[in-house]
Amino acid sequence: MNDIQRFLAHAIQLEKESARRYAELAEAMDTLGNAEVAEFFRQMSHYSRLHQKEAMERGGFHDLPNLAADEYHWPNGSSPEAAWGHVNPGIDVLGAMSLAMHGEQRSHEYYQTIADETADPEVRAMATEFADEEAEHVVQLEVWQANLAKLTAVN
Repeated sequence: MNDIQRFLAHAIQLEKESARRYAELAEAMDTLGNAEVAEFFRQMSHYSRLHQKEAMERGGFHDLPNLAADEYHWPNGSSPEAAWGHVNPGIDVLGAMSLAMHGEQRSHEYYQTIADETADPEVRAMATEFADEEAEHVVQLEVWQANLAKLTAVN
């Protein structure tokens, strides 16, 4: 991807989907009665909305870019965050963390691949920055998963 506006349009869509998925996970955790994990997912949804807003500002978009489905270039035909599918309302905490982890890993790989393959220095710099942010989210989820695994092992 060698056009900054096209890159940002993809980033905006990816972050929009990420915010929605995290909100779904928060609702599922509320239903499960796990307020702490629900709040973590709400926080992650908030971060996704901030990233979406940042991408819109950087691209000078006042509204979400309106690309047709065939104008997006996603790995395997869909956004890394759309690959989650719908969140099963009966999902348990570890399953929810696993879904979130896979989404963040796919998003990191997506941005990193663009950074590695683009010929445009502006796209490379921004894709690297976004990949680094996704890598931070992966680390946050790893910490949560490790702590939850310890709690599960104790109980």
